[in-house]
Amino acid sequence: MRFIMRVTIPVDRFNQAVRDGTVEKKMTRILDEMKPEGAYFTSTNGHRSGYFIINMDATSEIPRYAEPWFLLFDAMVEFLPVMTPEDLGEGGLGALGKKWSA
Repeated sequence: MRFIMRVTIPVDRFNQAVRDGTVEKKMTRILDEMKPEGAYFTSTNGHRSGYFIINMDATSEIPRYAEPWFLLFDAMVEFLPVMTPEDLGEGGLGALGKKWSA
């Protein structure tokens, strides 16, 4: 199942890693382990954040993706299930529309 994973990192914790020179090593290590389909960095509510497209076979994989961010950056991590257009097409919207019409 495909997810968008949003990671929000506290400013102080990330600044500390920038100042002590460990940020690149930590980020590279996490991303090499995650192998996301896509990775995008931005800010969310004034905090550094990243959006990652990941594919999990089971929700039991969540700790594998989340724990590095928790442990190395005290980050907040959210998982949002998403669909491709093909997935949406397989969702049976036509049949659901008929079933749930007034």
